[in-house]
Parts: sequence; C-alpha cells; structure tokens
Amino acid sequence: MSNIKKRNKFNIKKANILKNENEKPAEKVSINKGLPLRLLSRVVVIISLLIVVYYTTKNNVQTFAKQTELLPGKGQIVDCSSEYLKEVDKYEGCAPKYCKRFVTDKVISLRETEELLKIAQKGLKYGGSSGGASILDLHSGALSKGRHFVNVYKINELKNLFTQEDFNIFRAVKEKIKYTIAHHFGVQPNKIYLTHPTFFSEITSKPAVTVHDEYWHPHVDKETYKSFHYTTLLYLGDYNIDFKGGRFVFIDEKYNSTIEPRKGRLSMFTSGGENYHYVEKVTSGVRYAITISFTCDQKFSISDPSLDNYYD
Repeated sequence: MSNIKKRNKFNIKKANILKNENEKPAEKVSINKGLPLRLLSRVVVIISLLIVVYYTTKNNVQTFAKQTELLPGKGQIVDCSSEYLKEVDKYEGCAPKYCKRFVTDKVISLRETEELLKIAQKGLKYGGSSGGASILDLHSGALSKGRHFVNVYKINELKNLFTQEDFNIFRAVKEKIKYTIAHHFGVQPNKIYLTHPTFFSEITSKPAVTVHDEYWHPHVDKETYKSFHYTTLLYLGDYNIDFKGGRFVFIDEKYNSTIEPRKGRLSMFTSGGENYHYVEKVTSGVRYAITISFTCDQKFSISDPSLDNYYD
C-alpha cells in the first residue's frame, strides 16, 4: 500500500513538472530569420513584377486592322471549331479551305459605300430604338422603333421610300462580297447563299433599354443565327472620326484581335466558334454598318430585296 502511495506522489509531481513546462511562453520566431531585409524586399518586388507581366500578357490586345491603314487584304487563319467543320462538311463546295478572318479595303468602292449609307439613314430616320442599337432589314422590312420592330414595307406613308436603284446597289455589293468569300475561303460561289438576317445597324451611345440594345455581349454567330456559315460586315463610317468606341474584337486564347472600322472596309469570317467576338460599346457619335451573311444550306437562302417586298 505504501508503495502505491509513493508511486502516486511521484506521478503527480511528474505531471506538475510537465504542466509547468507546457505553460512556458513560446519563443517568438522571426519570419525573416536568416533572410536579410534587403533580400526579402527584392523577392517581393520580383513577385509583384511577375504578377503584372502575367496579367498584361494575358489581357493583351492587338490591332488587326487600323482605321488609318488602307488594306488591300489581310487574313488570319484560325483552327475551325469541330462543330462548324462537322456541319459544313455536309455541303459540297461550301466547306472552307481554312477557317479564318479576312479584312480588305479594296473590294467595295467609296461610291457604293456612300450609297449604302444613304439607304441606311433614309430608312432608320423613320425608326430608332429606345436604346442605342437600331436595325433595318431590307429583306424582311424589320425596323427598330422604340422598344419593338415595325415592318417598313407595311407603312403606307413609306411606300416609295426605297427605289429600285437602292436595291440594285445592295445586290451589286452583295455579289461582290459573295465572290470575295469564294476566292479567299476556297469555296464555290454558287454554293453559298444569302441568308437571314441581313441588316443595317445604327449604334449610338444611348444606354440600352431592351435586350436588343445589348450588342456588346461576346458571342458566336453560328449559335445566334443557325443558318450562318460565313459572316461579313461592311463598315459605313470611320472609327475615331464618325464615332468613338465600337471596335470589333475577336476573342482569342493568347490575345484579342481588334478591327477598327473604316468606311468601305469589308470584314469576313467563318461563323463558327473559332471566331468568338464582340463589339465595344460606342461612347459617342453614330456607328453605321451592314451585316451580309451567307449559308451553305439552300433551304435557308433568301432572295435579294426588291420592290416586290412592298406587295408581299
């Protein structure tokens, strides 16, 4: 019994010693122990520089076509999206040799551009979206008006608004564009067809009111318009002269490629996911352009606009 008491006293004493040792305040450890302050400062600076380089490189923007340049032709080949290739391969003579984007200032004349601008302004002055983006579709007659659309061909007082000469100009430009696509994308001109929608656009700095005014969202044309296989844009005004903002931006993995609108500049590209893009917000002035697009699927083809539209 006495031995048990001795062992208990010994254990209690040992436990108290351990408790006292554990309750001793921990020694302070310096985070830069062994590292001179000067060296530590340099490490911080280097890390900061690396972060800056990473983000500026990641968000790099390259101007593919400047407004001040007169381009005979400039192209950039891109890898076709698998979905786009799978679809166009079904249409003989319509699959592109390469997926790409192409810009030229030498196809559409200044006179033709000016005539198209007059047509756009003539029609759009009778409409106008509540927000900053309005359209005029010569094929369907759709015209932005407030929060909605009206049919310009069904308004009695506008029966003689567009003339046969207006439609002739449109047709001539459309044919030039079709043959330019055929040449630069390696397809047969009789295998691509004008498709809906084909429209003039007028963009101002007014804030958006409806979803139709929100033109600046990144998108793929083929996802927005199922019939599209080749998209073209003809600019009817000059960036930094007629308007500010409103550049066209291709979103690529390494950097974004920007097209600055120039009067008479024609931009063409395959409509699949390989050409993901958006339009910058217009900050001042008025940006005019016309979208003319083509399909490989004949069932989505549309006829050229004509005076017959008034009587359909």
